[in-house]
Amino acid sequence: MPKLTEEETIARILGGEHELFHDLIHPYERMVYLTVYTLLKNEADAEDAAQDAVIKAYRNLSSFRAEAKFSTWLTAIALNEARGRLRRAKREIVDSLDAELELHDGDFAPAALTDWHEIPSEALTSKEMAYLIQSAVEQLPFIYREVFILRDLDELNTEETARVLNVSVQVVKTRLHRARMLLQQRLAPALRLPGKPRRSWSFGRRP
Repeated sequence: MPKLTEEETIARILGGEHELFHDLIHPYERMVYLTVYTLLKNEADAEDAAQDAVIKAYRNLSSFRAEAKFSTWLTAIALNEARGRLRRAKREIVDSLDAELELHDGDFAPAALTDWHEIPSEALTSKEMAYLIQSAVEQLPFIYREVFILRDLDELNTEETARVLNVSVQVVKTRLHRARMLLQQRLAPALRLPGKPRRSWSFGRRP
């Protein structure tokens, strides 16, 4: 029996085959968890938020419109769940930047970063390196962290990210550039490899 497409699966769930929701959501469970965890910085809170996001997706599945990908719609739900928890807990003050100023910052190319392929695989897989990368992402200001998560971790494209955040494509590009620059500054000392040429590479390869 051929595998159902997402559209077919959603239609059958809405038609009463609720057990298919697990098949629909399974490929995105890790993405949902990582999205909320990187924002909330707490495993227990992230588990609760991820579960609540999935429940909300199930309850609101009939409102999903195929103009966007299901993964984009689900990511928006997870992001809103994390934002809501941050507001309720008052754990972080979300800086509001003047969008007009950002729009005049110009178009930026991605920040030049150390080529990950130049780094020994054992370094990238070490607990210390994983901690450094995770810590650097968590220290980003909120508006840069969320755009970095969506673009370079969840791998949404620029237009999808703009739709999730309800900002312009230019704002996404500006914030992502700043996020990558901040990460470069924090990670560069740990990623320098003496005696080896350094090539340019950037987080995220989708347009």
